Amino acid sequence: MKPTSKSKTKTENPLSDLIDDDVFNKLKQYKLLDEKAIRDYKIRQMYKDMRREMSAGEAIDKIQELFPYLQFDTIRKIVYQVSK
Repeated sequence: MKPTSKSKTKTENPLSDLIDDDVFNKLKQYKLLDEKAIRDYKIRQMYKDMRREMSAGEAIDKIQELFPYLQFDTIRKIVYQVSK
């Protein structure tokens, strides 16, 4: 991970492997980001990382602990969603 400086206007860039922090913050500033799509992207990345160490069901259960407002089947649909 790259060291990042924390400030009140800057937020952590969950898309750092796709776009740099300045672009992310500018898009966020102008409300041009889809928060749900970013959440789903993060969930897919977490699932992919967790699957190296545990079963699919365990990984989805762990993700559900982090996102308790999402049901098991919802997370399953997110992680198995085919990119368009």
